[in-house]
Amino acid sequence: MSQPKGKELRKRPTALYPTPVILVTCVDDSQRPNIITLAWAGVVCSQPQQIGVAIRPERYSHPLIEKSGQFVVNIPTEELLYAVDLCGTTSGRDSDKFVSAGLTPEPATEVSPPLITECPVNMECLVRHKLPLGSHDLFIGEVVAVHVDRAILSEDGSIDVGKAKPITYNNREYWRLGNMLERHGFARRRKG
Repeated sequence: MSQPKGKELRKRPTALYPTPVILVTCVDDSQRPNIITLAWAGVVCSQPQQIGVAIRPERYSHPLIEKSGQFVVNIPTEELLYAVDLCGTTSGRDSDKFVSAGLTPEPATEVSPPLITECPVNMECLVRHKLPLGSHDLFIGEVVAVHVDRAILSEDGSIDVGKAKPITYNNREYWRLGNMLERHGFARRRKG
């Protein structure tokens, strides 16, 4: 096979970009909370709503989520970038990441792991599946409760990404989102 014109063949790159940066909270047997920063995450089903998070088995949070069957996806803002990086580069085995990152745990309504108060969106999840994939295991969690700060809502009640200021990840770099290009379904509307 010949190489497509203007393309460079890369060996095993992670070329899906950007990915969302999330803070996942979990708890140990004594209900001590932990935070892990993840970028291999996304919506995997809409009915019932489910989110997949991929975690290496050697990470401290992996057995906590595996044993408890629960986690919370917290979506941080740009202002939380230091905490995001700290929670992704230190282990909860050795420290209380809520204290070291200056974050506030808040009781969830349906699961044991806490919400992170400073994150404007929090999704409580119950693990429905665990898929060993290789370097990572994929935990698929059914979303059982969603909490959204009123301050980031638009007039129609949807989340305003400009106000939420989420962080994305690309090739070991943190990025911010740009401007909205168009609304879903615009191509069909143009035909009419």
